[in-house]
Amino acid sequence: MADAPTGRLTVVGAGPGAADLLTFRAARAIAEADVVIWAASLVQAEVLDHAREGAEILDSAAMSLEEVVGVYERAAREGLKVARIHSGDPALWGGTQEQLDRVAGLGLEVEIVPGVSSFSAVAAIAQRELTVPEVAQSVILTRLGGGKTPMPPGEEVREFARHGTTMAVFLSAARSGQLVEELLEGGYPTSTPVVVAYQATWPEELVLRCTIGTLEETVKEHKLWKHTLFLVGPALSASGTRSHLYHPGHFHGFRRADPAARRALKAENAEKTERSPS
Repeated sequence: MADAPTGRLTVVGAGPGAADLLTFRAARAIAEADVVIWAASLVQAEVLDHAREGAEILDSAAMSLEEVVGVYERAAREGLKVARIHSGDPALWGGTQEQLDRVAGLGLEVEIVPGVSSFSAVAAIAQRELTVPEVAQSVILTRLGGGKTPMPPGEEVREFARHGTTMAVFLSAARSGQLVEELLEGGYPTSTPVVVAYQATWPEELVLRCTIGTLEETVKEHKLWKHTLFLVGPALSASGTRSHLYHPGHFHGFRRADPAARRALKAENAEKTERSPS
């Protein structure tokens, strides 16, 4: 007697909205699924174009976690393939771990397909690199405390703001005044540039530029309270710097350095080290 087929759960990152930002792997997982669970309020309907005819389509917006897990249990019993579509990347604010914890022990094969996060999409729309040499070399992904989910101790926006680097702040538009207050308390100047993005990559996309000083009035003027991401930090307006990677004085395993450019680069680095505070 042949063994019963093993069920499979594929958690699919659908990206920030636009259906053509799906990866090939994500599209294939949806096409192979017997059951597709998707978040209709967060994912564009075009992603369902990849689903095969006859696949069962369920909207997670109307389902509790227990109901979703019930589908996984049925998949384990019947050997079904399930594609669970999340917006953005499943590693960020997707409720992914609580599902995986409940799936453990069901006997399902599990795969997670990464997706384009909205912070990456917004940076692309704004045509800005978030890690600019000599300005910002780190990106902090966070959200404002005081919402439905408590923040762990030490993870307040004001504490992260003390680093002065690039921040991507999710899920915080409804309390823009508090956000401004914490960013300033952390040490950002009021003139620090901000990109405000609503429904990035959706047809109704709205991307605005402001400063921390004008952030609250910008949010309120456009009545933004959900589906909004903030990019904050000096890298959003910095220019005039260059990385070493493509400098003629820099060498690596695929390129030799130009001797004169190498000497000039060393002298430049020595001068910067001397000027920098110890």
